[in-house]
Amino acid sequence: MRIISGSARGRKLREPQGVDTRPTTDKVKESLFNIIQFELEGRRVLDLFAGTGQLGLEALSRGAEHCTFVDQRKESAALVRENIKLCRFEDRSRFVQGEAQAFLTSCLNRERFDIVFLDPPYKTDLLKQCLEKIARFDILREYGIIVCESGMEWTLPALEPPYEAGREYRYGQIKLTVCRRAGSVNR
Repeated sequence: MRIISGSARGRKLREPQGVDTRPTTDKVKESLFNIIQFELEGRRVLDLFAGTGQLGLEALSRGAEHCTFVDQRKESAALVRENIKLCRFEDRSRFVQGEAQAFLTSCLNRERFDIVFLDPPYKTDLLKQCLEKIARFDILREYGIIVCESGMEWTLPALEPPYEAGREYRYGQIKLTVCRRAGSVNR
């Protein structure tokens, strides 16, 4: 596992031991960043279910301004912190060890992001629950992007305006779904 492009290009990241973490494959990661490549510069990123931190670190390497990494497992906390240090992104990163939905709730009326990576364990309802909280608490800035990684069987739930579904991309048994937040709406 490595950083594909940008200022930390080629940097090898620490990988998890065991099977509790399922890192995004290089092929899927490269495709994901090809999809959003012109929307990274100067953006604030949230890497929810960070695992190793590789998606947020790739975004930072490609010019994102700041990334908040969230994961509840101790093993992931250690890995993400180590990988942030390996890439020398300590000044542009923050790690929160905690449950994803609790973190989203804490963002209410506080923190907003331009890009959110959602890559929870596939065989759970966490992706749907987190999407609902992101929309309910409206934590995306105008024209923000949510990239969901899931198994092929997952179906995007209906989203309330200003959130809208975008394209789906398929890579073997993995699906990326891009959702967006429209511009200003009257509340």
